[in-house]
Amino acid sequence: MKILPVFGLLFFLSMWALNVHASSQDEIDHLLDYVSKTDCKYERNGTIHTGIEAVEHINKKYDYFKDDIKSTEDFIKYSATKSKMSGESYKIHCENVKSVNSKDWLMKELKSYRGK
Repeated sequence: MKILPVFGLLFFLSMWALNVHASSQDEIDHLLDYVSKTDCKYERNGTIHTGIEAVEHINKKYDYFKDDIKSTEDFIKYSATKSKMSGESYKIHCENVKSVNSKDWLMKELKSYRGK
């Protein structure tokens, strides 16, 4: 009879974990959509890219680091922050605004998205 409460707890925890993962995936999907639709330019290793081009690269890194990504913040850190080869931070260039690191730009959007 003691086994039933343990299974109930395990079921609850697994459902909670799935919900956390689903929530992170929703946020990641939002950020990818945000990048793909931006008019800002994404600079990677000195080369300027459109949002769509940036998403293609981010998705490749996302696939590569998927096992290390446990949260949306991890997604930003591993997939959309800096070059693993050069160590150089990605920059975002928006019209009439000072360039910013992609990490700051994406974290600002994530905070805005979570506030909705």
